[in-house]
Amino acid sequence: MALEAAESLVTTEGYKGLSTRKVASAIGYTVGTLYLVFDSQEDLVLQLNGRTLDALYEWLRARPALSGDPGNNLRHLAETYIAYANTETARWNVLFEYIAAEGNDLPDWYLAKLSKVFGLVEAALKPLADHRGEQEIQQAARVLWAGVHGICTLKIRHRMDLAGGQTTEQMAHMLIDNFMLGFQA
Repeated sequence: MALEAAESLVTTEGYKGLSTRKVASAIGYTVGTLYLVFDSQEDLVLQLNGRTLDALYEWLRARPALSGDPGNNLRHLAETYIAYANTETARWNVLFEYIAAEGNDLPDWYLAKLSKVFGLVEAALKPLADHRGEQEIQQAARVLWAGVHGICTLKIRHRMDLAGGQTTEQMAHMLIDNFMLGFQA
């Protein structure tokens, strides 16, 4: 109930509009009662982001590529990721606007959800990596996705003009195609 209220607040007011007081008020509880469920506002946001990672994973998984070609699969995955960010912008933004307090590592359950999402990229890269180890594939998936994420951020922030007027898809495809050439070498 609290997480649904938090999602609603984020959707209407953005991350800056999220507070434990507003969440508690939306569900008719006191802030103190909310802290019986969540350790802190940071915990609430982590739980919210965990739900977003689950939703992103399901979104990506529910739209599988129709081809056995690794390049097409990666391009499709990028397009699907960008579509999620475009559709669920407020929730997607919180994944990257929230910064853990110094010294607070992300919990194992959160890292596992993140790994599931990256696992889809790793699976798409694997057919190109017969000469590479598992760790190298994991690192490559994260590096490639950091580039796709950057393109996605330009789109969401309406700053595609900074990239020379190409479309989001053109940029993602160029990134992936060039990445694959280097990765297969």
